[in-house]
Amino acid sequence: MNALALSNVKPERTAQELMQDMLRQILLAPVYDVAKRTSLDPLPKLSARLGHQVLLKREDQQPVHSFKLRGAYNKLHGLTTAQRQAGVVAASAGNHAQGLALAAQQAGIRAIIVMPTTTPEIKVGAVRGYGGEVVLHGDSFDRAYSHAQSLAAEQGYTMVPPFDDEAVIAGQGTIGQELLQQKRDLDAVFIPVGGGGLIAGVAACIKALAPHIKIIGVEPEDAACLKAALAAGHPVDLDRVGLFADGVAVKRIGTHTFDLAKHCVDAVVTVNSDEICAAIQDIYQDTRAIAEPAGALSLAGMKRYAQQHSELPSQQWAAILSGANINFHTLRYISERCELGEGKEAVLAVTIPERKGAFLEFCRLLGKRAITEFNYRLSSREQANVFVGLRLGEPSELAALSDSLTSAGYHHQDLSKDETAKLHVRYMVGGVPPQNLNERLFHVHFPEHPGALEQFLSKLGGRWNISLFHYRNHGAATGRVLLGMELGDLDGASFAECLTTIDPDWREVTDSPAYQFFLRG
Repeated sequence: MNALALSNVKPERTAQELMQDMLRQILLAPVYDVAKRTSLDPLPKLSARLGHQVLLKREDQQPVHSFKLRGAYNKLHGLTTAQRQAGVVAASAGNHAQGLALAAQQAGIRAIIVMPTTTPEIKVGAVRGYGGEVVLHGDSFDRAYSHAQSLAAEQGYTMVPPFDDEAVIAGQGTIGQELLQQKRDLDAVFIPVGGGGLIAGVAACIKALAPHIKIIGVEPEDAACLKAALAAGHPVDLDRVGLFADGVAVKRIGTHTFDLAKHCVDAVVTVNSDEICAAIQDIYQDTRAIAEPAGALSLAGMKRYAQQHSELPSQQWAAILSGANINFHTLRYISERCELGEGKEAVLAVTIPERKGAFLEFCRLLGKRAITEFNYRLSSREQANVFVGLRLGEPSELAALSDSLTSAGYHHQDLSKDETAKLHVRYMVGGVPPQNLNERLFHVHFPEHPGALEQFLSKLGGRWNISLFHYRNHGAATGRVLLGMELGDLDGASFAECLTTIDPDWREVTDSPAYQFFLRG
């Protein structure tokens, strides 16, 4: 390499240089042409429970009910005249689509949003209402994104990424600036993580100005791409991601976002879906706002962090409520799971004697606890298996209850963490077949859209006998089936091959304790 070539090589920026450069972009970002300075609200009920002052940064107050408007507008503001005249394009079925549509409308720029054909009409209508031109293409995000890239290449549109772009990151980082202006003596800020645009921007701003404040990233256990990247030292692809918190269902952290996050994030906390549901309830109880699952993620992580660090003295913590664009039908699922996530409900399988008065004796043993569920069907003349849901005052009550049941001679098992029990078996208790079957049980998923169930059954074909079938639509992006099949020794391999063509992530759950208790002959 000659001297001229060497002189053109830009040295890699240090962590401090990265943060200072991002801070400069954040301070110059003109997001308030369209975005609001959102409030930082106290959560008195949750604060009393946790022993810390809990504050909630209300990005649900934005015109599009999420923070995405900030980054989208900042990106558009930096376009050249030629790029503005040509228009922009993006692929999204969520908050990025609505944020970009409104930002483009305010900036006077044409915006084409490619959305999967499976996108609910309410989201399509919202994007059109903000002035975006919707193109429906493909039945998945990957196909929509590929089409958006093709449109950009063919028509000269500028792609507006949802997170992995410095201008987008800087726009989201204005939240950090507001936090410091509203409460400069914070001890920690909890931030939801999807592709990393929000945490990269906010963390860079806060660490540049107030490095003593801890930055805690929060991810779903089934979509922890930042945690995986930190462990590997670079962004990596997750094999699969859960879709309940769809706003953060990202398989790979962004390159630019990771460059900042690896220097600015102090810790990452992961939470499960039940904990997210409980956090949605916490937000509602203190503010009467209903957060989307990704929006409540940071608060769920704060609660987990408080449990893990119970030795900490009272501190001042802030969590970012990133959005409130929730599918209304999802509330049914949330209401069922929030008590479990809080440890305020337990579901148990209990064996009691099959005789007169046995139910009454069992209920008396439970005392004054509220019974949320009680399912039973005669299975033999000697004993009965009961599926019971109980509301607990505190999670610690479960251990005491278990001791009481054991002392009274009741065989029982805690099913509160058994997904098969919580998703399906609780609605199917009593389905023991009249004779022993060579039966195996499977969880199968498929994309939810009109006619999806018929397509699933058609692909399954008629080669095997279905012995158990349970399907519930919670309004989520994925349909879930609990499937029992009569399979001979020679049928297993061919059936597995068939399932793989329907759902590459299918799994066998024949060993589920809930299934063995209630449905196995």
